[in-house]
Amino acid sequence: MALVILRCVFVLVAAGIGFQVISSEELSRDAAYIPWVVVGGLLLLSGGVIAIDCVAGRKRLDTITSVYFGLLIGMLLTYVLQIALSPVLPEASSIEAEWIPTVLGMVLCYACISVLMQTKDDFRFIIPYVEFAKEIKGLKPYVLDTSVVIDGRLADVVETRVVDNQLVMPQFVISELQAIADSSDRLRRSRGRRGLDILNRLRSDPKVELVVYNRELPQFSGQAVDLKLVLLAKHLDGKIVTNDYNLNKVAQLHEVDVINLNDLSNALKPIFLPGEKLEVRVIKPGEEQGQGVGYLEDGTMVVIEGGCEYVNMNIFVNVTSVLQTSAGRMVFGNYERTA
Repeated sequence: MALVILRCVFVLVAAGIGFQVISSEELSRDAAYIPWVVVGGLLLLSGGVIAIDCVAGRKRLDTITSVYFGLLIGMLLTYVLQIALSPVLPEASSIEAEWIPTVLGMVLCYACISVLMQTKDDFRFIIPYVEFAKEIKGLKPYVLDTSVVIDGRLADVVETRVVDNQLVMPQFVISELQAIADSSDRLRRSRGRRGLDILNRLRSDPKVELVVYNRELPQFSGQAVDLKLVLLAKHLDGKIVTNDYNLNKVAQLHEVDVINLNDLSNALKPIFLPGEKLEVRVIKPGEEQGQGVGYLEDGTMVVIEGGCEYVNMNIFVNVTSVLQTSAGRMVFGNYERTA
């Protein structure tokens, strides 16, 4: 919306400059069609500048900051160019010497404001105060991995409103999802479509700030998707959200913070103490003789001594120990005979 308003104001400024030019006495003595040519030319110029800006990629930035610094930089560039071009500019007494710098300043100011609005992630390196203000809030962007989008649990976590951070979806990850969704393998195709559905679900939520990062950084050239994610997270000073164990290790090597969805899920699982009793349905025999294996509703594996005989039956288990690993939680127990 801010860009739309800026473009409308830009067109109005161009029209105002045109009417100022044609109101001059020197130009009014020329042919009758020349004033309209001047106004029409300025309007076409402003329309062309806006068209070029629309074709370029769009990025968001705080409107007030971009306007302030864009105007300052635009006027500075106008002054420098006016000095540099002074040998080739018309004489000071001519009408061209008055409106050429004005038109040049108009275009440069618009271009600078537009660039600052669309380069949020680079602008913070130019002006550290903008990033400092963001750090006070304690919110860093979360860069999403392909696996965590396909997993689907992220959407459930975000809908609890426990996450207020901006979610960044790189364009190369979306391209990877599209490639998976177009795969000839039925399982991969369904996984890719599930990931795209999750993205649409996040985007349709008005309380979720999901941004598609479609810029290609120079350091992305020739890199794998996982390393691109790490480089992007470092560039944005954000965190990677994933459930990929290998990506987790690569990010740690590059000193990039990672939120592992599996670790988060394990941390939220209920804690079982030795001596507690659980009711579990035995799904299959275990690896050791006499063992049975079952699962709780949250997916926790339960290994039951003496439960091999009760496959496809619900039994009570007396917890003996709990093993916590990065891959998940395992509960060990004995079959509890009931009277």
